[in-house]
Amino acid sequence: MEDPVLGLRAPTGPTGQVVVLPRGMEDPQPRFGIDVGDPAAVDAAHAEVVRRGSRVVYPLTDEPWGVRRFFVEDPSGTVVNVLAHLP
Repeated sequence: MEDPVLGLRAPTGPTGQVVVLPRGMEDPQPRFGIDVGDPAAVDAAHAEVVRRGSRVVYPLTDEPWGVRRFFVEDPSGTVVNVLAHLP
């Protein structure tokens, strides 16, 4: 991950990650994120979210710090960050 994001991974289990963003960067602020593995899976998830008519609250975007992502709001109002690291 590149500036301005700090990405931390567990040395014994690199799939365990914590991403620290600068104050005020996320709007809307997701409650949690799901790394779906690769950018094609993000695209597929986005297509399914749109097909089902769910509310996308942050558009499908390739971020400069190295992830492809979008935010979707679930029926209870929880915002979820769906992402994958770019190659």
